Amino acid sequence: MALVRFGMIVDLKRCIGCYACQVACRQSNFTPRGTFWAKVLKGEFGQFPTVARENLPVLCFHCKDPPCKDACPTAATQKKENGIVFIDPKLCIGCKYCSLACPYGARAFVKEWQNYFPGENLNPYEEYAQMQWYAKHDPGTNTKCDFCSERVENGQQPACVDACPTSARIFGNLEDPESEVSQLIKKRRGFQLHPELGTDPSVYYLPRR
Repeated sequence: MALVRFGMIVDLKRCIGCYACQVACRQSNFTPRGTFWAKVLKGEFGQFPTVARENLPVLCFHCKDPPCKDACPTAATQKKENGIVFIDPKLCIGCKYCSLACPYGARAFVKEWQNYFPGENLNPYEEYAQMQWYAKHDPGTNTKCDFCSERVENGQQPACVDACPTSARIFGNLEDPESEVSQLIKKRRGFQLHPELGTDPSVYYLPRR
């Protein structure tokens, strides 16, 4: 049986910082106000007059050796055979040890689902979103990106990949040397964030140049 380790590539040359991935993640996972499993960090690099804007999309890195899993006292954080790291909400006690252990800040503690417009009653979409959220997550637990596992199991791409208008995100099997992700990492010098930590993230970036 062929090995499978799902991973993602983010092409920094293609990313335009439009937040489509961030919005698609919220829409697909019904995350509450203030909770972001996918984020686009922005900054600048260079010196005047050759200064450029910089976009850095981040999410859970689904590390091969996840420190969050080792830190969890109840075994709520687990890793599937395909490499996807997930949280079992029935085992999570909300201690936040995993959040402290994650070097990438990829986890979000949700005490309760917050509506998008504070001070107002829930609109029909919010009522639906709240219902969908609580169908998968218990109050007072940690949450995070799971590479849209249900979509992946149905043969689809993660929502953020489908939503990207510039095809800056590519999803595939890192264990297959012939896959698109493996070939791009090899040909375009794909790199991981903080490889010195030894976590071996499953998210790679392609450089701007």
